[in-house]
Amino acid sequence: MDHIDSKMSRTDPSFPRKHLLLASVLATVVSTALFLLPSSEVKAEREAIPLTLDFAPGADNIDTAPATIPPLAMRQPQATPQPLAPAAATIDKPREPQQHWNSVKIKSGSTLSTIFRQQGLSPSLLHALVTSSDEGKLLNRVSPGQQIEFLRDSSGELDKIRYVRNRLESVLFTRTDNGFSAEEIIYTPHARQTFAEAEINHSLFLAAQEAGMSETLTMKLANIFGWDIDFALDIRKGDSFRVIYEENYLEGEKISDGGIVAAQFINQGRVYTAVRYTDSKGHTDYYSPDGRSMRKAFLRSPVDFARISSRFNLKRKHPVLNKIRAHRGVDYAASTGTPIRAAGDGKVIHAARKGGFGKAVIIQHGQRYSTLYAHLSKYGRNVRSGKYVKQGQIIGYVGSTGLATGPHLHYEFRENGVHVNPMTVKLPSAKPIAKKERIEFESQTQLLISQLEQPTAILALND
Repeated sequence: MDHIDSKMSRTDPSFPRKHLLLASVLATVVSTALFLLPSSEVKAEREAIPLTLDFAPGADNIDTAPATIPPLAMRQPQATPQPLAPAAATIDKPREPQQHWNSVKIKSGSTLSTIFRQQGLSPSLLHALVTSSDEGKLLNRVSPGQQIEFLRDSSGELDKIRYVRNRLESVLFTRTDNGFSAEEIIYTPHARQTFAEAEINHSLFLAAQEAGMSETLTMKLANIFGWDIDFALDIRKGDSFRVIYEENYLEGEKISDGGIVAAQFINQGRVYTAVRYTDSKGHTDYYSPDGRSMRKAFLRSPVDFARISSRFNLKRKHPVLNKIRAHRGVDYAASTGTPIRAAGDGKVIHAARKGGFGKAVIIQHGQRYSTLYAHLSKYGRNVRSGKYVKQGQIIGYVGSTGLATGPHLHYEFRENGVHVNPMTVKLPSAKPIAKKERIEFESQTQLLISQLEQPTAILALND
């Protein structure tokens, strides 16, 4: 052993050169690593530099305490870099699920109980809804064409019910622990003024239709002038009209026609002008430019757009009895079921069969006037002796009861008990504009009449 150790400790001058070069490189690497290794003093300096991360309030699952960067020697190697989670304030809130209302349109013959059963809802729930409030009681009077809408939550349980009466009115019922709460929702449409004019060549309805007016609006026009013009008898080819009326818009969409603001009707050369005015008490009516009411105490005709089949004639030959018998009224030929309206306010003194008149109604208008309506097919709702009726109220329907060759209305007008021709009698007028309303009325009247003459001015009002 001693021989071997002494031999190995000797320096061999002939040691290979390449081995010396490898040893030199290894020494250099080791020296560099020792130089880069941080001392304890450097480590203390890095621990004293904090990096504070600001998180938004409310991030309950995030530690908001200041964090520090660990010293290099203490860092743990990571195979894949992990991105920093964004602050809570920048995280998008989950979108609320879109509400899906199940809408049911009420049809003729439909009942709420049937609708609720089809929706899988119990009768007790319907009872709780209807008895929950005054608004709930409205559901007892639903009409065909209206809608009931149902909204369920994410678990499928009923959350809300919406009763849509029309485009402008609905009631929202929200389910609560105690039943239902109710909220009435009313939308207010925007009214725009529109102008229309036409000349009559065949009929008022055709002329109005060509001017873009609806049947409802045409009826309103006829009702305004119905005290002065008998639209079944007086209309002639060449008559004309001009109308300013309102159209109701909701969210930019036309939903209905409104009222007539002003109108002019030329009948057989006679000019009738009417303007709408609302007085200080909120009462709205139509007046002539000089303040006279367009409304008379009596309608000129109790049937809309009927045909005169027999006029007032004291020497007429009766078509059934075939002998001379005075015709003390006017016959309006119309189809069975056509509504008959009270010519004026008054008290019903007869509502029963009356000889050759068949089913008849007689109305007493004060002490001076009375009217008779004969050959009715049936009476109006709640029309019976002793009841008071308003002008324009439906008192019956055209028929052919009694001595009649076909469906028509026989109409008589009596003054102080004497028969007079209802087509020519001078009808008393309603009250004119009150003196205290005169200045405001004239101010509005001048503007409306100028618009009738210059309809382009209406466009400026809508801009």
